[in-house]
Amino acid sequence: MADTSQSRTTTDHDEIREWVEQNGGSPASVRGTADGDDAGVLRIDFPGGAGEEQLEPISWDTWFEKFDDAGLAFLYQAERAGGGGSTFFKLVREGA
Repeated sequence: MADTSQSRTTTDHDEIREWVEQNGGSPASVRGTADGDDAGVLRIDFPGGAGEEQLEPISWDTWFEKFDDAGLAFLYQAERAGGGGSTFFKLVREGA
């Protein structure tokens, strides 16, 4: 039986956005970390996650601008080992 909990790393905006939205998430930054045009610390807000007190909703354009400028890649679990959607992800330095 194949291991279905395999993780993937990508910088493809469409792939990231599709995975996030399929799992009910939306782009966000940590509240209080934005500085002028800088989006601050990037996060994805999933239902039942940190929520409104800690996260500030931002647009996908703003999220991806910061993501690209910081040289990040998106590491995510395609699906849980037992099947079904996963919300596990990590932002890593591209090429790390």
